[in-house]
Amino acid sequence: MAENEKKRIDPRVLRTRQMLKEALIELLEEMDVEKITVNRIAERATINRVTFYLHYKDIQDMLEKMADEMAENVNRVMMRTIEQHKSGDRETLLLGLLEHIAANAKFYKVVLGSRRIPVFHERLRSVFVDKIKLGIEEIEEHNPDIQSDVAVWFGSAALIGTISAWLRNDMPYTAPFMARQFALLFKQR
Repeated sequence: MAENEKKRIDPRVLRTRQMLKEALIELLEEMDVEKITVNRIAERATINRVTFYLHYKDIQDMLEKMADEMAENVNRVMMRTIEQHKSGDRETLLLGLLEHIAANAKFYKVVLGSRRIPVFHERLRSVFVDKIKLGIEEIEEHNPDIQSDVAVWFGSAALIGTISAWLRNDMPYTAPFMARQFALLFKQR
């Protein structure tokens, strides 16, 4: 149902929201989020303020909706990777995720590479926690001394921290290389 609703959204609305998002990302590259105003976003997007308010209540609402959309996209990419490869192995799953992040590097570098906007970290952590919980039985089976909630905390923090560092360092390694490294690291536990 939600997918059909998205398809029915007027293309002009989608274009305007995309322009607003791009304007916000550009501004975040230049300044801290606290210094950004609705006027600056609207001006950068070449729309008027009133149009901004047709789409969002305020900047925080915009950030929340963008973070929700990011989490949905990451979840969708990971699920599609599993379906395409008929495999849920960590390396394949992570490869799909990292390729998505690399393809949208400008966005992810701004919202994850810098620690200025916690809502994006929180949403991504939530997606990772859900995925890690699905595979927690394997961890408990190989090492019953590891508490499952600690393993989930560790895994989600390690993924977010490493992806953030990868972005901050301008992705010096390819997505396949990073996926393999993650798989090797997780295999060591």
